[in-house]
Amino acid sequence: MPFTVSMIALGTQLVVPVADGVPKFDIARNCKLDVAATAGLAVDQSVKSCMNDEQKAKRQLASQWSKFPAPIRASCTSQESIGGTPSYVSLQTCLQFGQ
Repeated sequence: MPFTVSMIALGTQLVVPVADGVPKFDIARNCKLDVAATAGLAVDQSVKSCMNDEQKAKRQLASQWSKFPAPIRASCTSQESIGGTPSYVSLQTCLQFGQ
């Protein structure tokens, strides 16, 4: 049975793309929400510390992203999307334990 162009086009729509790069998270918002949920350090200091941790994790992920298997990247990225406050630190941990 010969394949038609429409069959090929339909078949390519079934492929789930995997992110080619580190996803984009709103770390400022996430850090503010995290700090609001905890007590202890001064708010400004806590947000600044959180932002530093997140930026460091994002840089590390950017340099290592292609080393992680695509299915693990997809799974961890999906998990981080649940709950509304994704974190690069959490994503990095998921990827490291996923290997």
